[in-house]
Amino acid sequence: MNLAIVGYGKMGRLIEQLAPQYGFAVKLKLDSDNNASGEGITRQNLSGVDAAVEFSVPSATLGNVERLASLGVNMVVGTTGWLDHLERVRSVVEKTGIGFVWSPNYSIGVSVFLRIVSETARLLANEAEYGAWAWEIHHGAKKDAPSGTLLKLVEEIKKSGYHRPVSVSSNRAGAHPGTHEIGFDSPADTIALRHTARSREGFARGALRAARWVVGKKGLFEFREILSELG
Repeated sequence: MNLAIVGYGKMGRLIEQLAPQYGFAVKLKLDSDNNASGEGITRQNLSGVDAAVEFSVPSATLGNVERLASLGVNMVVGTTGWLDHLERVRSVVEKTGIGFVWSPNYSIGVSVFLRIVSETARLLANEAEYGAWAWEIHHGAKKDAPSGTLLKLVEEIKKSGYHRPVSVSSNRAGAHPGTHEIGFDSPADTIALRHTARSREGFARGALRAARWVVGKKGLFEFREILSELG
Protein backbone atom coordinates (compact mmCIF):
# COMPACT_ATOMS: atom_id res chain seq x y z
CA MET A 1 0.00 0.00 0.00
CA ASN A 2 1.14 3.55 -0.72
CA LEU A 3 1.05 6.25 1.97
CA ALA A 4 1.14 10.04 1.76
CA ILE A 5 2.42 11.99 4.76
CA VAL A 6 1.00 15.51 4.99
CA GLY A 7 3.01 17.39 7.58
CA TYR A 8 6.60 16.19 7.72
CA GLY A 9 7.67 17.26 11.19
CA LYS A 10 8.77 15.02 14.04
CA MET A 11 5.60 12.93 13.84
CA GLY A 12 5.76 12.72 10.07
CA ARG A 13 9.35 11.49 10.14
CA LEU A 14 8.52 8.89 12.79
CA ILE A 15 5.55 7.68 10.73
CA GLU A 16 7.85 7.35 7.71
CA GLN A 17 10.29 5.29 9.78
CA LEU A 18 7.60 2.91 11.07
CA ALA A 19 5.42 2.73 7.94
CA PRO A 20 7.01 -0.45 6.45
CA GLN A 21 6.05 -2.38 9.59
CA TYR A 22 2.40 -1.70 8.72
CA GLY A 23 2.63 -2.61 5.04
CA PHE A 24 3.10 0.92 3.68
CA ALA A 25 5.55 2.44 1.25
CA VAL A 26 5.75 6.22 1.65
CA LYS A 27 5.05 7.66 -1.80
CA LEU A 28 4.64 11.35 -0.94
CA LYS A 29 5.90 13.66 1.80
CA LEU A 30 4.48 17.17 2.06
CA ASP A 31 5.60 19.97 4.38
CA SER A 32 5.57 23.76 4.53
CA ASP A 33 8.14 23.95 1.73
CA ASN A 34 6.18 22.03 -0.90
CA ASN A 35 2.62 22.39 0.41
CA ALA A 36 2.47 25.86 1.95
CA SER A 37 -0.95 26.64 0.44
CA GLY A 38 -2.01 23.12 -0.44
CA GLU A 39 -0.27 23.20 -3.82
CA GLY A 40 1.33 19.81 -3.17
CA ILE A 41 -2.04 18.03 -2.94
CA THR A 42 -2.60 17.33 -6.62
CA ARG A 43 -4.08 14.45 -8.56
CA GLN A 44 -0.68 13.69 -10.04
CA ASN A 45 1.10 13.62 -6.66
CA LEU A 46 -1.63 11.51 -5.02
CA SER A 47 -1.98 9.02 -7.88
CA GLY A 48 -1.76 5.49 -6.49
CA VAL A 49 -1.92 6.60 -2.83
CA ASP A 50 -4.09 4.32 -0.68
CA ALA A 51 -4.21 6.54 2.43
CA ALA A 52 -2.86 9.82 3.76
CA VAL A 53 -1.80 10.66 7.30
CA GLU A 54 -2.16 14.35 8.20
CA PHE A 55 -0.02 15.75 11.03
CA SER A 56 0.41 19.40 10.07
CA VAL A 57 -0.71 22.53 11.95
CA PRO A 58 -4.27 23.52 12.91
CA SER A 59 -4.47 26.40 10.44
CA ALA A 60 -3.65 24.08 7.51
CA THR A 61 -5.71 21.03 8.42
CA LEU A 62 -9.10 22.01 6.99
CA GLY A 63 -7.61 22.98 3.63
CA ASN A 64 -5.57 19.80 3.48
CA VAL A 65 -8.62 17.68 4.32
CA GLU A 66 -10.79 19.34 1.68
CA ARG A 67 -8.15 18.95 -1.03
CA LEU A 68 -7.42 15.32 -0.17
CA ALA A 69 -11.13 14.49 -0.03
CA SER A 70 -11.75 16.13 -3.41
CA LEU A 71 -9.23 13.65 -4.86
CA GLY A 72 -10.93 10.69 -3.18
CA VAL A 73 -8.05 10.02 -0.77
CA ASN A 74 -8.92 8.25 2.49
CA MET A 75 -7.11 9.73 5.44
CA VAL A 76 -6.17 9.75 9.11
CA VAL A 77 -5.92 13.17 10.79
CA GLY A 78 -3.79 13.54 13.91
CA THR A 79 -3.46 17.32 14.04
CA THR A 80 -5.27 18.92 16.97
CA GLY A 81 -6.87 22.35 17.29
CA TRP A 82 -9.22 22.08 14.27
CA LEU A 83 -12.30 20.46 15.82
CA ASP A 84 -14.39 23.63 15.52
CA HIS A 85 -14.60 22.55 11.86
CA LEU A 86 -15.67 18.96 12.56
CA GLU A 87 -19.19 19.36 11.17
CA ARG A 88 -17.82 20.91 7.99
CA VAL A 89 -15.41 17.99 7.67
CA ARG A 90 -18.26 15.56 8.26
CA SER A 91 -20.13 17.15 5.36
CA VAL A 92 -17.06 16.90 3.12
CA VAL A 93 -16.60 13.23 4.01
CA GLU A 94 -20.25 12.45 3.22
CA LYS A 95 -20.17 14.40 -0.05
CA THR A 96 -16.96 12.81 -1.37
CA GLY A 97 -17.54 9.29 -0.03
CA ILE A 98 -14.09 8.89 1.49
CA GLY A 99 -12.98 7.15 4.67
CA PHE A 100 -11.79 9.46 7.45
CA VAL A 101 -10.42 8.68 10.93
CA TRP A 102 -9.80 11.43 13.48
CA SER A 103 -8.60 11.62 17.04
CA PRO A 104 -6.95 14.14 19.33
CA ASN A 105 -4.60 11.32 20.34
CA TYR A 106 -3.75 7.99 18.65
CA SER A 107 -2.27 6.36 21.74
CA ILE A 108 -4.02 3.11 22.67
CA GLY A 109 -3.38 3.98 26.32
CA VAL A 110 -5.10 7.36 25.98
CA SER A 111 -8.14 5.70 24.41
CA VAL A 112 -8.38 3.43 27.47
CA PHE A 113 -7.73 6.43 29.73
CA LEU A 114 -10.72 8.24 28.18
CA ARG A 115 -12.97 5.35 29.15
CA ILE A 116 -11.60 5.28 32.70
CA VAL A 117 -12.14 9.03 33.12
CA SER A 118 -15.64 8.80 31.67
CA GLU A 119 -16.65 6.04 34.06
CA THR A 120 -15.16 7.83 37.07
CA ALA A 121 -17.03 11.02 36.18
CA ARG A 122 -20.26 9.04 35.82
CA LEU A 123 -19.82 7.52 39.28
CA LEU A 124 -19.15 10.94 40.85
CA ALA A 125 -21.73 12.92 38.88
CA ASN A 126 -24.18 13.05 41.79
CA GLU A 127 -21.55 13.34 44.53
CA ALA A 128 -21.73 17.12 44.95
CA GLU A 129 -18.74 17.38 47.29
CA TYR A 130 -16.30 16.34 44.54
CA GLY A 131 -14.76 19.10 42.46
CA ALA A 132 -12.78 18.32 39.31
CA TRP A 133 -9.63 19.48 37.56
CA ALA A 134 -7.95 18.70 34.25
CA TRP A 135 -4.25 19.43 33.72
CA GLU A 136 -1.64 18.63 31.10
CA ILE A 137 1.94 19.35 30.08
CA HIS A 138 3.52 19.08 26.61
CA HIS A 139 6.73 20.14 24.92
CA GLY A 140 7.31 23.82 24.32
CA ALA A 141 6.75 23.59 20.55
CA LYS A 142 3.17 22.32 20.79
CA LYS A 143 0.89 24.86 19.12
CA ASP A 144 -2.42 24.44 20.94
CA ALA A 145 -3.14 24.81 24.65
CA PRO A 146 -5.17 23.20 26.10
CA SER A 147 -4.42 20.20 23.94
CA GLY A 148 -7.07 18.44 21.92
CA THR A 149 -6.68 15.44 24.20
CA LEU A 150 -7.36 17.46 27.35
CA LEU A 151 -10.41 19.10 25.77
CA LYS A 152 -11.67 15.66 24.78
CA LEU A 153 -11.22 14.43 28.36
CA VAL A 154 -13.21 17.38 29.69
CA GLU A 155 -15.89 16.73 27.08
CA GLU A 156 -16.13 13.10 28.22
CA ILE A 157 -16.47 14.21 31.85
CA LYS A 158 -19.43 16.42 30.93
CA LYS A 159 -21.03 13.81 28.68
CA SER A 160 -20.89 11.39 31.58
CA GLY A 161 -23.27 13.57 33.59
CA TYR A 162 -20.73 15.55 35.64
CA HIS A 163 -22.05 19.10 35.15
CA ARG A 164 -20.09 20.99 37.80
CA PRO A 165 -17.18 23.22 36.76
CA VAL A 166 -13.89 21.59 35.72
CA SER A 167 -10.74 23.64 36.33
CA VAL A 168 -8.56 23.34 33.20
CA SER A 169 -4.86 24.24 33.00
CA SER A 170 -1.90 23.60 30.70
CA ASN A 171 1.88 23.89 30.73
CA ARG A 172 4.29 24.01 27.77
CA ALA A 173 7.97 23.41 28.44
CA GLY A 174 10.98 21.47 27.27
CA ALA A 175 10.59 18.26 25.27
CA HIS A 176 7.85 16.53 27.27
CA PRO A 177 5.81 14.20 24.97
CA GLY A 178 2.65 14.62 27.04
CA THR A 179 1.05 13.98 30.43
CA HIS A 180 -2.67 14.35 31.14
CA GLU A 181 -4.17 14.29 34.62
CA ILE A 182 -7.79 14.30 35.71
CA GLY A 183 -8.61 14.72 39.38
CA PHE A 184 -11.63 14.71 41.66
CA ASP A 185 -11.26 16.21 45.12
CA SER A 186 -13.53 16.26 48.18
CA PRO A 187 -13.02 17.21 51.83
CA ALA A 188 -12.50 13.51 52.55
CA ASP A 189 -10.21 12.35 49.74
CA THR A 190 -8.71 12.83 46.30
CA ILE A 191 -8.87 10.67 43.18
CA ALA A 192 -6.14 11.41 40.63
CA LEU A 193 -6.01 9.70 37.22
CA ARG A 194 -2.92 10.22 35.06
CA HIS A 195 -1.62 9.13 31.68
CA THR A 196 2.01 9.81 30.75
CA ALA A 197 3.45 9.23 27.30
CA ARG A 198 7.11 8.17 27.16
CA SER A 199 7.57 9.06 23.51
CA ARG A 200 5.73 9.88 20.29
CA GLU A 201 6.02 6.29 19.10
CA GLY A 202 2.66 5.23 20.52
CA PHE A 203 0.92 8.04 18.64
CA ALA A 204 2.65 7.13 15.37
CA ARG A 205 1.85 3.42 15.67
CA GLY A 206 -1.81 4.13 16.43
CA ALA A 207 -2.06 6.44 13.41
CA LEU A 208 -0.50 3.83 11.14
CA ARG A 209 -2.88 1.15 12.40
CA ALA A 210 -5.76 3.52 11.66
CA ALA A 211 -4.35 4.26 8.19
CA ARG A 212 -4.15 0.56 7.40
CA TRP A 213 -7.73 0.10 8.62
CA VAL A 214 -9.23 3.04 6.68
CA VAL A 215 -8.05 1.82 3.26
CA GLY A 216 -11.21 0.98 1.32
CA LYS A 217 -13.56 2.34 4.01
CA LYS A 218 -16.22 5.04 3.72
CA GLY A 219 -17.45 7.34 6.47
CA LEU A 220 -16.16 9.37 9.41
CA PHE A 221 -14.79 7.46 12.40
CA GLU A 222 -13.24 8.39 15.72
CA PHE A 223 -10.14 6.33 16.49
CA ARG A 224 -11.37 4.89 19.76
CA GLU A 225 -14.58 3.70 18.06
CA ILE A 226 -12.59 1.39 15.79
CA LEU A 227 -10.04 0.07 18.30
CA SER A 228 -11.64 -3.36 18.49
CA GLU A 229 -11.36 -3.72 14.69
CA LEU A 230 -7.71 -2.76 14.34
CA GLY A 231 -5.22 -5.44 13.38
